[in-house]
Amino acid sequence: MPSSIIDTEKEADSRHYEQKSNTNIHAGRDHGLPVEDLFNKADISASAPPPGEKEDKETKRIMRKIDIRLLPVLAIIYSFALIDRVNLPNARIAGMDGDLQLSIGSRYSLVTMMFFVPYIIFQFPANIMIRKLGAGIWLPSLVVAWGALCIGIGFTNRWTELLGCRILLGILEAGYYPGCVFLLSCWYVRYEVQKRFSAFYLLALLASGFSNILAWALSLMDGIGNLAGWRWIFVMEGIITCVLGLMGYVLIVDFPDKSTRIHPITRKAFLTVDEAKIVLGRIERDRGDAVVDKLTFQTIKQHLRDWKIWEYAWLYLLNNTVAYSFGFFLPIILRTEMNYSVTLSQVLSFPPYAAACPWMFATAWVADRYRKRGLILIFNCVAAILGVAMMGFIRSSPGARYTGVFLAVCGANANVPTILSYMHNNIVGQMKRSIASALLIGGGAMGGIAASNIFRQQDAPQYVPALITVICTQALTILHVLKNFWIYSRYNAKADRGELLLEGQSGFRQTL
Repeated sequence: MPSSIIDTEKEADSRHYEQKSNTNIHAGRDHGLPVEDLFNKADISASAPPPGEKEDKETKRIMRKIDIRLLPVLAIIYSFALIDRVNLPNARIAGMDGDLQLSIGSRYSLVTMMFFVPYIIFQFPANIMIRKLGAGIWLPSLVVAWGALCIGIGFTNRWTELLGCRILLGILEAGYYPGCVFLLSCWYVRYEVQKRFSAFYLLALLASGFSNILAWALSLMDGIGNLAGWRWIFVMEGIITCVLGLMGYVLIVDFPDKSTRIHPITRKAFLTVDEAKIVLGRIERDRGDAVVDKLTFQTIKQHLRDWKIWEYAWLYLLNNTVAYSFGFFLPIILRTEMNYSVTLSQVLSFPPYAAACPWMFATAWVADRYRKRGLILIFNCVAAILGVAMMGFIRSSPGARYTGVFLAVCGANANVPTILSYMHNNIVGQMKRSIASALLIGGGAMGGIAASNIFRQQDAPQYVPALITVICTQALTILHVLKNFWIYSRYNAKADRGELLLEGQSGFRQTL
């Protein structure tokens, strides 16, 4: 890395540190309890142990309370976001293909792809809105709205109507996942966050993997109310989504600095003032951004100059090209290429996602325990490469090909929380993480666009060009991580010598 680039980053980090230091924390008030009543930098030593020290029973109790309240509700709702997003192949083989004539030209690829265009565009504004409106209002409102839209998809009669609904679905879903990632990152310190991201994502993944079986069961309602089976898939899943969204108004908690506010429905606060001080103190000691920093056009431009946040978005694009490929096309490949029945194609799509859950959490535990991200990324990429190669190019053994599906699904999906943690471990500042989260998940959505287009109808049923593309994405990810081993090590060495202030924080080091 040229010294000029390092010097430029040093100057940018110094400016960020100065701006952050000049921010008047006592001016940042909630509509309820003022921030200064919750958090005072002088209270840090008393409210939270230093990083690396054993935490007391009270801190552990508070963190368990947060885990139990925060993770399950966000994950369950996100599982239906995934279900509502990727139920097209299930509906397609259940009769939608014939009714809406999706096999003509590139109609199916266009319908899957267009979801991601507004999904990318509205990521950043959505992550601004979540801080302004609060997670407890913003997130469930989005859920109810897209659930109602999914019900409407069940009554479409033309493929163009379906296309329009998918565009609207992309707008509404754009705020949920990046909002959840941003919200979770504000509650946890850097080296416990991957287990939480993994718990959130694996719960959602397990439920969404079950969606293939759910879709098959719902398709058996064919003829009830004069509706085709594929229509019932959208209607019933949309109803469930709406119910979950209404429950979210009660269950979803806000950011830590707003956690002592009285909930308008339950009339109770999630945390006491003392509990909130402990949570905020842990975050401040870990990375110095417990209180939200002011977002201006100037700070946005400054954050966007950091090449790292663009690379994390690129890595997420590469990974999600694989993840969405299986989400959109696995039942179709099992049906048309591996010659399973419609029922078996739906059912056999679930076990690889079930296997991905323990794989994901095991790699997350290792990553948090040893404070490594890059090595886990490489390990999962190698598994995905091996799995796709087995699935696509072993013709003599159906069992070996199906085993390859397990490896590919496990590797690609386990790298979702790994890349999220890789990003959050290496940047500081709530608004910078908000911007980075939006860019990263926008990059993942572009991976969905890529997956929609590399599996071309003319390459069916073997899709060899698409499988080669998928392998290349994982190989390229490995090269990026190896490059960062060298760059981040140089940054850390310069910081150790006092030549560089990383992320505007004294003592901060990049995570390899």
